[in-house]
Amino acid sequence: MNHKLMNQQSTSHLLMIRPVNFGYNEETAESNAFQHKDKNQQEVQQKALHEFNNFVDVLRHNGVDVTVIDDNPQPYTPDSIFPNNWVSFHADGNIFLYPMQAENRRLERREDIISRLEDHFKVHHIVDLSRYEEENKFLEGTGSMVLDRERKIAYACLSPRTDKTVLDVFCEQSGYTSVCFDAADEDGKAIYHTNVLMCVGSQFSIICLDSIPNPYERVVVTESLKSTQKEIIEISFKQMNQFAGNMLEVKSKNGDTLIVMSESAFRALNLEQKLSLEKYGKLVSADIQTIENNGGGSARCMMAEVHLPVVN
Repeated sequence: MNHKLMNQQSTSHLLMIRPVNFGYNEETAESNAFQHKDKNQQEVQQKALHEFNNFVDVLRHNGVDVTVIDDNPQPYTPDSIFPNNWVSFHADGNIFLYPMQAENRRLERREDIISRLEDHFKVHHIVDLSRYEEENKFLEGTGSMVLDRERKIAYACLSPRTDKTVLDVFCEQSGYTSVCFDAADEDGKAIYHTNVLMCVGSQFSIICLDSIPNPYERVVVTESLKSTQKEIIEISFKQMNQFAGNMLEVKSKNGDTLIVMSESAFRALNLEQKLSLEKYGKLVSADIQTIENNGGGSARCMMAEVHLPVVN
């Protein structure tokens, strides 16, 4: 079988979780410099729900198949809107479950969500890495790793939420090779998730190279991207802070390529960067500012791509 055909970079099938108790998560704030607490937390859930529903409408309007599952009121899971951290779905039918740093985020893992997907997709095997939580070792899904699915490369900036041991186990179980590096923001603080500083599409990569302080590691990452024929589109720290690295390439059901991001990410890009991206797909954005401010995550974090084989 053609390795590249089996492992396509993007899919038209997404899983998204509609929030019921979204808010600023005190348990994740220490390692996430992107989180900012709104004064009126009572209004945050209502605003986030509106932003979520609008985002789903935008995706469906552009021909994306979105499976929306409602979060449960109990247990309390303020970050459930970001399912890509606890689960990933692969073209060989495998599902990976991940170890999460924050205890209240571990409650987001739900068997019933996987059961719902099994109505439409073939599941071969579930690989549960959550046991590493007992050793305080974490790997938060496609937040911790940015996957080049076609070439089976996992880009990962190591941080309190991205442990090399668990990353190696993921690679061993999935057939991926890792490209590891350290990354820090302008204040020198470790960046909590790789997917805020970079995005990999079929033919492009958005990346904040300034966030990789080690010159050798910067070269390793750059050379890996170049060797896979990606056009590298650099973003600044300021643009990264507006979530311009937190994008996802998605397909419509007609096979059109979409590059999905938040409204703040879109506004942060300059004309040259937008023109570069538009060579590779239609730019699609939605206003999710409440979610970004309080959750410290953006558009990419809200979409778990379902690459599982479809049940005929």
